Amino acid sequence: MNQWIDDYLSAQKHALSSIPVDAVARLIETLRGALKEDRQIFVFGNGGSAANASHFATDLGKGSSDKVGRRFRVLSLNDNVSWMTALGNDYAYEDIFVRQLQNYGRPGDVALAMSVSGNSPNVVKALDWAKQNGLRTIALIGAKRGRAAEVAEQVMVINSEHYGRVEDAHMGICHMLCYAFMERPELGRFDY
Repeated sequence: MNQWIDDYLSAQKHALSSIPVDAVARLIETLRGALKEDRQIFVFGNGGSAANASHFATDLGKGSSDKVGRRFRVLSLNDNVSWMTALGNDYAYEDIFVRQLQNYGRPGDVALAMSVSGNSPNVVKALDWAKQNGLRTIALIGAKRGRAAEVAEQVMVINSEHYGRVEDAHMGICHMLCYAFMERPELGRFDY
């Protein structure tokens, strides 16, 4: 068992080392712009990525907002279960995110999707609609890349196909995005 754990940790370190630092820095600037312009940030995903989306929205909406003294307008599209099930039942599961964006999304807002495969139909459909309607589109994905990599304007690829490792790395990115503002609150000041 110790060897399996060592091997797992080694592979996890490799996945974490594939986080593209420049892309994270650009995404921090995208979020900073959304804060300055009072734009809405939508985040969504399936399974473990749905949990990551909820966690990210909590950290950015509370922790980061508290530190910078301005409020991030962030919403996880995974968190309204009755709406998601109504959309899935009455339309199709692939519509659970796009139909929410149709209610809320406006040009200049941000749509951030997380998907290990990059091929989840509901994620791809929402990113496609967002891009066509003037939202800034971001995809955090795994090594398979998938359609999300073709649709999103900003793409961060974790060099692994292992769901747990990619989801852990995505959450690491989400924590960096939030802690950038928590530990450097001057990023939320716009005195010019």
